[in-house]
Amino acid sequence: MPVMRIGDWMRKAAKLARLASHPLYRQGIRFGVAAGIEHERLLLRQPCRTLVDIGANRGQFALAARRSWPEAKIYSFEPLAAPCRRFRRLFGEDAQVRLFPAGIAPVRERRLIHLSRREDSSSLLPIGAQAEFFPGTEEAGRIEVEVGPLGDWVSAEEIEGPAFLKIDVQGFEAEALRGCATLLDRFAYAYVEASFVALYQGQALADEVIRFLQGANFRLAGLYNLAYASTGIAVQGDFFFVREKIAGPTEARANLP
Repeated sequence: MPVMRIGDWMRKAAKLARLASHPLYRQGIRFGVAAGIEHERLLLRQPCRTLVDIGANRGQFALAARRSWPEAKIYSFEPLAAPCRRFRRLFGEDAQVRLFPAGIAPVRERRLIHLSRREDSSSLLPIGAQAEFFPGTEEAGRIEVEVGPLGDWVSAEEIEGPAFLKIDVQGFEAEALRGCATLLDRFAYAYVEASFVALYQGQALADEVIRFLQGANFRLAGLYNLAYASTGIAVQGDFFFVREKIAGPTEARANLP
C-alpha cells in the first residue's frame, strides 16, 4: 500500500522552480541537495538563533534553515558517511554550520544502523512496514555508527535562544528525545517527524512522542507535510511543538515513553 501525497507531481514541479530561483538553493542542486523548502512556511515564522538538526542527511533541512535564519548557528547530526560528505561539500567552510558525524541516543556507544536502499530511510531500528508504504526503501545492509547524548557534542551555553530542535530519525524519535532530555529546556521549539503506523520495528508512534513532549512542557502547535497511504490512512507527518515553560532535566526524563 504505497504512500500517496495528493498533487505530488505538481508539488515537485513547483519545488524545482523555487529551488532554481534562489542562489543558495541552486548551490544545493549543484551538490545534489534539494533544500527542504516544504518547511519554509513554518521556519520563516519562528525566530531562531540556534538550530539543532538531528537526522541531517545531506543537509536538506539545514539549507532551508540557512536561508530562513541567516544569523543562526546550526549544529547538524548525521551518522552515515556518504550523506556527510555531500553535506560538507555543500556547506564548505560556512562558519555558521557545524556537522557531527553521529546520531543522538541516550547512551554513548557504537550501534548498528539498518541501511535502506534509499539512504534517507535508513534507521537505528530494523526496517518494518516502511518498505510496504514506501517502495524502494528495503534494507540493503548494516553498519556500525557512533551515537550518544546531545550534551556530548553541544553544551547548554552553545544553545542560544530562541533555539529550534528538529528531529527526523526514521522511527528512532523516542530514543533521540531521550538523548536530548538534559538539554530540552534550552529549546523554544521542537519539530519532529513521527508516524501513526509502525514503519520500523519497536518505534514509538506519534501519540507517544506527543505525550513525552507535553510532559516536557511543550504543546502541539501544528502538523505539517502529512503523508497518506493509497487507502487514505494517514501514515506520518511533521509535528511542531512550542515550549510553554522551562522543564528541568529530571522532569523531562520522567515523562519519556
